[in-house]
Amino acid sequence: MRHPALERYRRLPADERSRLIEMAWEDRTPFEAIEAQFGLSEADTVAIMRRALKPAAFRRWRQRVTGRVTKHRALRPAGVERAHCPTQYKP
Repeated sequence: MRHPALERYRRLPADERSRLIEMAWEDRTPFEAIEAQFGLSEADTVAIMRRALKPAAFRRWRQRVTGRVTKHRALRPAGVERAHCPTQYKP
């Protein structure tokens, strides 16, 4: 049986699929930001990453983001509302 999130992921344009993976990979982008932009829960994002990454890369990513304060908005300190570094997209 296929995960419904994988079907939604496959229907996204290539640039949005790339952005989704990039957001999931970034330590400072919370899963809630991914859900707000793409409508995918943390579990959906994990399923997509499991499929998109090589097994060793997935294991490293999963170990790194599990319980990470910056990946879970509820664990962040009060007042930190941004989803990315302020200098991230400067030309």
